[in-house]
Amino acid sequence: MYHVVQYWPLRLITQNSLPSMCLKVMLSRPIAFAQIWKSWFSIHSLVGNKNIILMGPPGAGKTTVGRIVGQKLDCPVIDIDDDVLETTWNMSVSEKLQDVGNEQFLEEEGKVLLKFSASGSVISLTGSNPMHAASMQHMRKNGIVVYLDVPTTVIMSRLKSMKVDRIVGQSSGISLKDILQLRKQFYKRWYDIRVLCGGDIATEVVAEKVLEAVKRYQNSELETFISTRSSRSGRSMEKSSHKYFSDIVTEGLAPDGGLFVPERGLPQFTAGEWQSLIGATYIERAQVILERCIHPADIPASKLAEIIGTAYGENFTCSKIAPVRRLAGNQFLLELFHGPTASFKDFALQIVPHIFAHCIPRSCNYLVLVATSGDTGSAVLDGFSRLHDTDKQRIAVMNFFPEDGVSPIQKSQMIGCQKENAWSVGVKSDFDFCQTAIKQIFTNSDYTGFLTVEYGTALAAANSINWARLLPQVVYHASSYLDLVHQGIIPFGSHVDVCIPTGNFGNILAALYAKMMGIPIRKCICASNENNVLTDFIRTGVYDLRERKLIPTFSPAVDILKSSNLERYLHLIANEDGQLVTQLYSQLENQGHFQLPKDLLEKLQRDLVAGWCSEEDCLAAIHSVYSTTGYILDTHTAVAKVVADRLQDRTCPIIISSTAHYSKFAPAILRALRIAEINQNPLSQLHLLSSYSPLPPVHWGLLETLKKTGNEDHQVCAADMSMLMSHIETLIQNHFM
Repeated sequence: MYHVVQYWPLRLITQNSLPSMCLKVMLSRPIAFAQIWKSWFSIHSLVGNKNIILMGPPGAGKTTVGRIVGQKLDCPVIDIDDDVLETTWNMSVSEKLQDVGNEQFLEEEGKVLLKFSASGSVISLTGSNPMHAASMQHMRKNGIVVYLDVPTTVIMSRLKSMKVDRIVGQSSGISLKDILQLRKQFYKRWYDIRVLCGGDIATEVVAEKVLEAVKRYQNSELETFISTRSSRSGRSMEKSSHKYFSDIVTEGLAPDGGLFVPERGLPQFTAGEWQSLIGATYIERAQVILERCIHPADIPASKLAEIIGTAYGENFTCSKIAPVRRLAGNQFLLELFHGPTASFKDFALQIVPHIFAHCIPRSCNYLVLVATSGDTGSAVLDGFSRLHDTDKQRIAVMNFFPEDGVSPIQKSQMIGCQKENAWSVGVKSDFDFCQTAIKQIFTNSDYTGFLTVEYGTALAAANSINWARLLPQVVYHASSYLDLVHQGIIPFGSHVDVCIPTGNFGNILAALYAKMMGIPIRKCICASNENNVLTDFIRTGVYDLRERKLIPTFSPAVDILKSSNLERYLHLIANEDGQLVTQLYSQLENQGHFQLPKDLLEKLQRDLVAGWCSEEDCLAAIHSVYSTTGYILDTHTAVAKVVADRLQDRTCPIIISSTAHYSKFAPAILRALRIAEINQNPLSQLHLLSSYSPLPPVHWGLLETLKKTGNEDHQVCAADMSMLMSHIETLIQNHFM
């Protein structure tokens, strides 16, 4: 019997050699030819003539997994150690290492790999191959590199059981653990696909995951986006107009007025995959989660790593990025204010500008429009001002905010964050007008077409209506749970509740998405201030804006009545019934209210509970927590604390999202702390707060911004659509023309 799998690695068949070889076998061995053709066709249908290249640390299981994958694809399997290096050297790898030493071994290994070629095979690299740049570049030319990402603790245990106490690169004074950690930077440099491998996962399961990951890598057309208002019949008729991640990042709002969501839903993580991230850093967790949510055809893994490193590497004051702190009992704070502008918006808006710059075509200028209730504005301005100079020349941002509807410090911050490509405009109205105006501008095809033709400029959105804004928020909700497990507070699998102050529903939606992806969140508690339209809706199923006016509060970021991201959640629980969503929002627009069907309300209340907090209770909570712990809550976190105290049943931990630093709301904080004389100057207010030696300290980025804010000015306009459009045209003329 002719053994194809044994024969092929020795021949190292290339694309050009296959037909002639097939012809010879066909004439002499028709059965063998059928086997070869089946084998070639099997892997060719998956990856063409490319190789599947397995990479990872020693002990990751590359050889065994490679054999299983090869059997499943009925294709050649090549182990670099056994089939290439030892055959070339006529000695074992360990003997060669002992003979030439660490540095020379890497060179010798690299030289052999540079002369190696194969096609349509499964190749298992050595653990040290990725440390030689030239040979890895050579291998990648005709291969898809799959990184078997196994936690270091698991690798240490496996190597110990294999009685391996020394690997390539290790020398006296360097532990095995240290060299394994050092190697990670090389693995991360070269992979196209990552496969998470927990401790107890069977090699057969890993092999299946490899195949699924390669299929995903090869089929970007499977990861498309739809509008929350699109009908199922319409989708089947519009396959030619599929939207991909790169498209929706730049478009923001769907043409029919709906919001984009992934057609096939969010990726699912197994319990083992989440557990493999328990000991990971925040940046590592973000990389893994976002890789699964963004197809590599849109952003390759290496570019995504660069973006995440830039966003979180030096711009956050806390090395943990989003630390979890015990407040009291089983209440924990997820501190989301360590970014440059002191609010949770930094998590998305330090990343989104770089994603945007990568995804947009180079042939067009883009103006990003933003509506803010306070925190988004400065975060957007800061994020887009950090782009490379060449990107700032083709990307500008205009921020609309309610002139009299934000705190004095928030306004000073937005004015101070203005840069050469980033401007703020105060609007004599509330946030709901600003947000609605932007949506109307996006759906005004005559106006957007005019800007494109006349000025070569397209519009884009950076509000949470943009799908890319939500994904980084999913990361910190998942990370907070993993931190509690890592700290030994709970075992993995135990549930937690989360309580989130929200007005536009984006932050709490991200927590619901994290739950869908496998994080054991029991209940999401929606915390409202006196603008409690969401609380009423979650309790009754009736969304009613009739007779309701916006109330200015101490927590302006949730002073919102029209909650944009709620639409995404309703689309989800309605089983993607875009017609129903369209009907509900048409009724809201025309009649000022809608009511959920009973079955959808029951679904909603399985996920969500809600409560609201008065202004008096908000200030009282700030005073009480400071008196008992020395910790100062901001006004939004205080709203969530009050609601959490009322609604949690204390059977599991509750994570309260601390969405902003108290420094941004100094007048309210000073009032809550019962300090009689309050200077109206924002900088003086922060200095006064700092004198109390508060926990946490006054935010450094805010102090620096306010110190720079002197005679800077900003534009103010009336609540009139034509005025807003005029400001947009003026900005385009000044920046791009």
